[in-house]
Amino acid sequence: MPHLSDTTTDDERAGRTEFHAAARHCADLARALAPATEERRSLPGELADALTAGGLFRAGVPESLGGPEIPPPGILRAAETVARADASAGWCVAIAASTSLLSAYLPAEGAAEVFGDPRSVAAGVWAPTARALPVDGGVRVTGRWAYCSGVTHADWLIAGCVLAGPDAAEGAAPVLRVVAMPTAELEILDTWRTSGLRGTGSHDVVADDVFVPAHRLASLVDGPPADATAPYRFPLLGFFALSVAAAALGNARGAVDDLLTLASARRPSGSERTLAERTATQAAVARAEAALRAARLLYDDAVARAWRAARDAAPVTTDLRVDLRLAATHAARTAAEVTAAMYELGGGAAIHEDSPLQRRFRDAHTVTAHIQVNAATYEVTGRHLLGLPIDTARL
Repeated sequence: MPHLSDTTTDDERAGRTEFHAAARHCADLARALAPATEERRSLPGELADALTAGGLFRAGVPESLGGPEIPPPGILRAAETVARADASAGWCVAIAASTSLLSAYLPAEGAAEVFGDPRSVAAGVWAPTARALPVDGGVRVTGRWAYCSGVTHADWLIAGCVLAGPDAAEGAAPVLRVVAMPTAELEILDTWRTSGLRGTGSHDVVADDVFVPAHRLASLVDGPPADATAPYRFPLLGFFALSVAAAALGNARGAVDDLLTLASARRPSGSERTLAERTATQAAVARAEAALRAARLLYDDAVARAWRAARDAAPVTTDLRVDLRLAATHAARTAAEVTAAMYELGGGAAIHEDSPLQRRFRDAHTVTAHIQVNAATYEVTGRHLLGLPIDTARL
């Protein structure tokens, strides 16, 4: 089966073996701690520390700030590797690594303040659900954000705001910014009580008139600086959708792993054959494997073509951006179907709390609720293929 690392050059692979070794180590730890992660509804300190030390939470931080500056395909591979062990842990890697790419968007002083410490972790929620009032030297932020994944182990939150002011023209388009705030200055509300991805700690967060200096404001709409290196020319919103799908793909592969382990040992009631020896199981596993590999091939191809354009400083065209969104949505939703099939094959053994398959099932269907990969995102591709206008700012 192809891997995302196959889309990188030899030079990009060189020197990054430690990063991917760290991802595998953290995956082993995440698998062992998965029940504890689920119970506490956040990553255990031991796992969060390992992910921080291995550079996975800050994989997109540039080398100039002491970061690993891993190319997008490598970041996605690492998130998938961890999610194969535990989807909540892989999700936290995906969100934090996506947020770390904003190090290229912040002014130099702000980027150094937020990401300069090698132990610094930033969570991100980019929906502009707060108000930022301009004042001398910066803005004062008030508002609330939902779904702040990983905020319980983060030092910073980078969150979306609408700039507000008395001089704004009536009917004018809102001015959107993201602001970086220390989590110590925010209130974390215990709201994350869900069926799946329980261990991500995706609580609501509140800011009450928090001052943010100008050097910690950035615009995602305007894109990265003109002199940005290749990883930051890759479409940011497309990468965000791909990172969500990476967690889904890893979770589905983990579900297949779990079913294969179960099938070799379990004999359904009244049967002398193991689950693996039943022809219905064999056919279902084969269909699931075909679906997962096909979705992965589409995903890898879309990533490779967009990364090639970014690496060559060529335009990442609307066609390429649409393909990223299609590939991400298809991967996440196919992964949910594969996971559901593995759960059903597990039968009565899969419904118990100590079965990883029931957790895989819940996690998979929580991923597909995310706005980046929900069913409505197919409409973007459909409109584009039909020659209708689309909002390219969301790509």
